[in-house]
Amino acid sequence: MIKICSTEDVPKGTAISADVDGTQIALVHAEDDGFYAVYDECSHAAVALSEGEVDGCTLECWLHGSRFDLRTGEPTGLPATEPVPVYPVEVRDGDVYVSLTPSNGVTR
Repeated sequence: MIKICSTEDVPKGTAISADVDGTQIALVHAEDDGFYAVYDECSHAAVALSEGEVDGCTLECWLHGSRFDLRTGEPTGLPATEPVPVYPVEVRDGDVYVSLTPSNGVTR
């Protein structure tokens, strides 16, 4: 697990982009108060998901409106049809840690 930031760096309902050993991830503080990490690129168009809108446990791409479930990486709204990698997250002592081994088996 690699330390990314403090929980205070990501307000609830927002996402940030982080470079984790050369892998761009979108770290999301979802409305369920959980922290999620997905690969920071839409599987439909090569744009940063971290610039999108958080809605519940989904992240919406700002360009074409594709939506992804933060827990599974599965697309829940077109035009995307391919899932994005999801990375395990741990919160310890107010800090957020991420593993770069995708929990959903999807590679980029």
